[in-house]
Amino acid sequence: MTETLTTLPPFRIDPQFVSRVWGYQDLRPWYDRVADSAPLGEVWLTGDDCLIATGAHAGKTLGSVFASDPIALLGPAAPTPGSPLLLKVIFAREKLSVQVHPDDKMAQKYGDPRGKTECWYALSAEPGAEVAAGLKPGVTLDQIKAGIHDGTLQDSLNILPVTAGDMVFVDAGTVHAIWPGSILLETQQNCDLTYRMYDYGRPRELHIEKSLEATRLTTRAGKIPPVELADRTVLINVEYFRVEHLVAGDRASQSLPSPGQPAVGLAYLFAAAGTGRLIGEGFEPVHLPARGIVATPASSPAFTVEDLGGLELIRIAPNWPAAN
Repeated sequence: MTETLTTLPPFRIDPQFVSRVWGYQDLRPWYDRVADSAPLGEVWLTGDDCLIATGAHAGKTLGSVFASDPIALLGPAAPTPGSPLLLKVIFAREKLSVQVHPDDKMAQKYGDPRGKTECWYALSAEPGAEVAAGLKPGVTLDQIKAGIHDGTLQDSLNILPVTAGDMVFVDAGTVHAIWPGSILLETQQNCDLTYRMYDYGRPRELHIEKSLEATRLTTRAGKIPPVELADRTVLINVEYFRVEHLVAGDRASQSLPSPGQPAVGLAYLFAAAGTGRLIGEGFEPVHLPARGIVATPASSPAFTVEDLGGLELIRIAPNWPAAN
């Protein structure tokens, strides 16, 4: 098989396991991974340092392929050449810090290319699982400052119960926190800027001034109702990203729109459950394991996803704010 600059077939990406103080020592059965020392809290699926597992670029980092073949990956209409989205699975054994992310304007003010709007899709949730997304109505900046210093900030947060299948939107500027009890698929702008407001006494750096600057007292954060279509469920469709749920069920195969069609471009296919395989002319079949991810570039030839058993697909694609 020979790839050209204008054609890039689907390829699988190996996950990157990231240590976090609030994570787990053992990620099984979700991933066959046990921490060597520090607990694991995040599995990065599309990080710039993630390694490509299949195809002509196997062994290279995802970031390097975005640098060398941006048009093949994103299509000619993409406004910027770099990787637009960072996808993660979050494993929280303890509460994450109360935090906020900057928007594009603030990030660029301090020399970063973009801010961080994100969403969380609950892959699973225990009874009583909760997250915090936004502030209670009427909370003021002075109350936030007081809550940071006297340890009562949590009282000002808008608490949401979480069940499996919920989608929570967290736009930039939203004060938020992830708490134990759920496993979340996070879709975000490709940015790792986090300003910690409060960290439950952990000896980590806080970013109080920048977090207050980034905070919006009112945002659009909250649960997003799904939109049922004939062949898929749209979980969220906002600036920066679109996330869809597809269930292959007992069908032998499921054909997806070619990533080369207009207004589709790059997309990722994540196996929330089960296993599958991508097949098409001009490339070797690409295996999709449970909790694995495959990139389908804008220049990919048409392909079919075969259900090899219980396949449940999440499809994530970037949206370009300039086109909205």
